[in-house]
Amino acid sequence: MDPEPEPRRYPSTIGGACYIAVLVVVGVGLVVAAASDWRVGLRIMSGGLAGAGALRLVLPERDAGMLAVRHRLLDVGILVGVAVVLFLLAGTIPEQS
Repeated sequence: MDPEPEPRRYPSTIGGACYIAVLVVVGVGLVVAAASDWRVGLRIMSGGLAGAGALRLVLPERDAGMLAVRHRLLDVGILVGVAVVLFLLAGTIPEQS
């Protein structure tokens, strides 16, 4: 007699849950950037992307879910690179009067 299969959980990996969390953080950053201070919004988005890069670095390949697109170091490099550029952009553009 075969054991009853475990019902599928959504998201099925911890990486899927982390991916959803990153999407929520970046979405909050977009809303903040559109509704009030764009610098704060970009910094929130930057933090979300940097967090995604850190998660991609520490999660095993089988648990990374949708955070795993290419090779680990390439994924981390792209995510952290975009996060750094957004953060620097938010800090270096001068205020307009």
